Amino acid sequence: MLFAFICTDKPGHLNVRMETRPAHVEHLNKLNAEGTLKIAGPFLDADGKPCGSLVIVKADSIEAARAIADADPYTKAGLFETVEVKPYNWVFNNPEA
Repeated sequence: MLFAFICTDKPGHLNVRMETRPAHVEHLNKLNAEGTLKIAGPFLDADGKPCGSLVIVKADSIEAARAIADADPYTKAGLFETVEVKPYNWVFNNPEA
């Protein structure tokens, strides 16, 4: 099953995002190599600067998906104000459909 992580950065934490980005990208590369990661990228503010993230992963349960979200270096660094984990149904343009 697929799960979406809808993450909102804490205000004024762009420096945390940028400092933690290499570890975050490494984490996502590992998930991608395992076949867990489906989609990932930042939300952008009006100035084009990152202000949150959308990550979609494959997991067996919402608990497993939450564990993946909790393991992200951005989460561990305290970047996010909120992280929603929601079941997701990829209908259009899903290469696996």
